[in-house]
Amino acid sequence: MNTPTAPARPKIGLVALALIAAIVSLDLLRADPVDPFSVPPPSALGSGQAPSGAHCSAG
Repeated sequence: MNTPTAPARPKIGLVALALIAAIVSLDLLRADPVDPFSVPPPSALGSGQAPSGAHCSAG
């Protein structure tokens, strides 16, 4: 009897890496580049602006 064998791990790994590369490529092609000088204060580490609107900032 011929029983079907599972795909080898390297083949599945290469398929997974190709899928990740395709997703990242699609994102890079469709998204606008990030301007580090115009990001909102929570993303700008060391911006000097105090957070507002959160439960930990009240008081």
